[in-house]
Amino acid sequence: MDLSTIILPEHVFVGVSTPTKWRALQMLSSKAAHCFGLDEAMVMRALETREKLGTTGIGNGVAVPHAAIAGMTRPRGLMVHFAHPVDFEAIDDVPTEWAFVLLFGEGGRGDYLNVLAAIARRLRTEGVLTAMRQTKSADELYSVFMSDTIC
Repeated sequence: MDLSTIILPEHVFVGVSTPTKWRALQMLSSKAAHCFGLDEAMVMRALETREKLGTTGIGNGVAVPHAAIAGMTRPRGLMVHFAHPVDFEAIDDVPTEWAFVLLFGEGGRGDYLNVLAAIARRLRTEGVLTAMRQTKSADELYSVFMSDTIC
């Protein structure tokens, strides 16, 4: 799975400030709607509905809010680094530093699982999270996350 076709460099945001998980979801919905030409309220409803089923905070400072969106033909994503960690009620109780928003078509749940697995594999790669913490810009963060080699 080539994550660079799902998350584009212009869909990476650094230093985003939000006080709560629900405000974060609003901000993420707004950014996703703008980036992908979607209705913001529709994206927010979809992300909220999914989050009410259980936290998308997967641990280690990462959350992956995701939802099926009518009319989408392929998975699309955003990567956000929060200015201050947000309590996403993660399974390990570690506040969330990064959110990977994944939106996919209603028939694309298999695609979503492949993208989620690729993100998880990347984050488990030795040195990736440490290198991500040291980045200062969206370009740096994207480069570190997508790189095959971490120095």
